[in-house]
Parts: sequence; structure tokens; C-alpha cells
Amino acid sequence: MIYGIGTDICDIRRVQAVLDRQGERFAQRVLGETELAVWRQRRQRWPRRGLSYLATRFSAKEAFSKAIGLGMRTPMTWRDCEILNEAGGRPVIVLHGALREWFDDRRLRAHVTVTDETDYAATFVVVEQS
Repeated sequence: MIYGIGTDICDIRRVQAVLDRQGERFAQRVLGETELAVWRQRRQRWPRRGLSYLATRFSAKEAFSKAIGLGMRTPMTWRDCEILNEAGGRPVIVLHGALREWFDDRRLRAHVTVTDETDYAATFVVVEQS
């Protein structure tokens, strides 16, 4: 049964503007530990890919927060929700701490897709309840 659906579109140019103002602090606030390591690696090798990665993760977390119906309120936090990739590239949502407990207590399962194009990143999340 579908518990919730969330979608988000993010203007990558706005993410760049925030990075220009705040530097890495913005990424440290939004990304979990594993995401942060990936972002730093991509940013170093290909700055544009690093920017797109950050924008898609920001967008995915916004969409996920909408799908679970909490918005950005506890237990939903930026860093306790990570959007990682399986070996084949498929994005998956990995939760930590109180958010994971909240999610598991409700027997929820999430599906996520992310995409980006020149100026925009977009995400769609479906959360199911078993």
C-alpha cells in the first residue's frame, strides 16, 4: 500500500550560489558521512559532477521528507537520510538513527529516482507500507 509520494525539483544554479556563499559548510549540513565522501571525491575530479551530486541529494531528501509526511521536522534530518547508489548505480535511501527507527516502526519501504540536466535536479520518491 502506498504510504506517500514526494517529488522535488531543484535549481542547480541556486545550489551553486549557496556553495559560493557558505562553502563546504552547506554540504556538511546536508550530506551524511558517506555522501560527503562521494561529493568531495566527485567535486575534486569533476566540479560540475560534484555540484550535480549535491543538488540531486538535496532534492531527494526534500522529496523523501514529503513522501513520509514530516517535511524537515524531527525525526527527519538531512544527515540521517542518505541517498546512496548500489553497485549498478541504482539510487537507494539509507536511513540512520531516530529516523531509521521511526521508518522501521511503521514498516515502510522507499523507492527513489533522481535525475539532473544542465540547470535542474529532480527526484521522485514512493514510500510503501507493508
